[in-house]
Amino acid sequence: MSTGAVRARRLASLLLGVAGTTALAWLFGSLEPRWVAVVWVSLVPWLLVLDRVGSWREAVLAGVALSLAFTSALFGWFPAAIQSYSQAPLAVCWLALWVLAPFMEFQFIAFALVRYHLQRTTQAGPWAFWRITLTGALVYVGTEWLCPKLFAETLGHGLYASELLRQGADIAGAHGLTFVVLIANECVLAAGKALVAHGPREGSRRALAPLAVLAAILLGGLGYGQLRYQQVAEAKASRPDLVVGVVQANITKYEKLAAELGMYDVVRMILDTHYRLSDELLQSRKLDLLVWPETVYPTTFGTPKSEAGAEFDAEISGYVSRSQVPLLFGTYDLEQEREYNAAMFVGPGRDGTLTRSAYRKTMLFPLTEWVPEAIDSPWLRERLPWTGYWKRGPGPQTLAMQLREGRTLTIAPLICYESIFPGYVAEEARRGAELIVTLSNDSWFSGTPAPKLHLMHAAFRSIETRLPQVRVTNSGISALISPTGEVLTQVPDDQRGSVAVTVPQTPHLSTLMVAWGDWPGPTALVLSAVLLLGPALLARRKVRQAESPHPLPEA
Repeated sequence: MSTGAVRARRLASLLLGVAGTTALAWLFGSLEPRWVAVVWVSLVPWLLVLDRVGSWREAVLAGVALSLAFTSALFGWFPAAIQSYSQAPLAVCWLALWVLAPFMEFQFIAFALVRYHLQRTTQAGPWAFWRITLTGALVYVGTEWLCPKLFAETLGHGLYASELLRQGADIAGAHGLTFVVLIANECVLAAGKALVAHGPREGSRRALAPLAVLAAILLGGLGYGQLRYQQVAEAKASRPDLVVGVVQANITKYEKLAAELGMYDVVRMILDTHYRLSDELLQSRKLDLLVWPETVYPTTFGTPKSEAGAEFDAEISGYVSRSQVPLLFGTYDLEQEREYNAAMFVGPGRDGTLTRSAYRKTMLFPLTEWVPEAIDSPWLRERLPWTGYWKRGPGPQTLAMQLREGRTLTIAPLICYESIFPGYVAEEARRGAELIVTLSNDSWFSGTPAPKLHLMHAAFRSIETRLPQVRVTNSGISALISPTGEVLTQVPDDQRGSVAVTVPQTPHLSTLMVAWGDWPGPTALVLSAVLLLGPALLARRKVRQAESPHPLPEA
């Protein structure tokens, strides 16, 4: 067979393996329970490709190819969303996604290179497979932590559809689940190769160890999930449950509306709609807290920029005074010409006056909300007029809110993008938060899988901290999430609605993620470095000892 034919055959094999893994990832990425089992075999087609690569260049090609295919399949909705926001040509948005794909999914490239290196340098023996498997999985998880992603996705998110298996996230987060998914896929591949290469009898014997590890992963995950589910269900708190009013008005694209109606009329319409939906809730239930979504009040609160702004501020304060129900809503906060995306709490105080406190968003979406000062310039602003001007807040905080009858509630406030960062939320939980409250704006992604994926991220934060969560968005998906990650109540995407949700108050259950924060990534990075460099350093030391002259015996 000619060299060209061999290369063509290898390329075809690579493309087939990449296509197989991408298709399986797309299936379990739908987060439907019927496809959750696919995650355990999703990487097998690509791992078969990696077993056949003949050089480091082919390993890099296999990683780049999967990053492009994976990104296109799971985030193919993103270019259209960027086009809608920036008005850039769709082709340019797709090109930007493809250029970024190898950097956003760099773990595929790092994993492929390390696996190729280990297969060439690891001496054959009973522990060779486990060294390659463990090191590769650690490199994968460590690379995801070292090279943060725009959407923070990881393979472990595919286990969200399993109500029991996802409970393991309170130990090591979604990245910990990714680690066991990688180990499981390697075990499936090893068992299959043993059966094909050695026949049923000998192959079954050789496949016993990887299959036993696979069974331990599955049974251990299911057993732990059942235990934690039971602990959450049995936990009882002495405090009464909270009743929170959630308002989703489904009013979007403020800039377009302002161009058509004028900014004053737009704010008037937004507030009137939220007053009406809130009044409907107040007439039917006794609320402890009322929550409106991110940037629902699209100007500064407390530091008005005009007389009309001052009137609107007074109107919101008057609404809280009349209803005697605390209000948490999204707005802008201004301090010394620095503007922040903020969650503002306004509540009736004990002496009849209103109390007010603000939380400033820290984790801002790159470019659209915030531009790093190192690259911010008039040149950039001129070419990208849609870039944001907000400044970053001080970091994780809690808000202590005075509710009815003198009751105090400590919340972990999150604004939109912040809900994808495990360590950020864990820090707020360590500070004594009793409830996660997320204000979000997913309107630019309405009609795509993005609102569902964002909701899934939020649910993982509740699992990791064992805190209930109220999530309020302007266009969906607003929801009540339990400490086990279950969506108890929701207002669907692209719908208007208001709902009073009853938040069960449970005693705080300790978790490793709260105690140690987002520990899996850095731990995996250190361990993978030890496994990669340790044998080489030991071998070099032995060589030096062998080459060094023996000391003369003492006289």
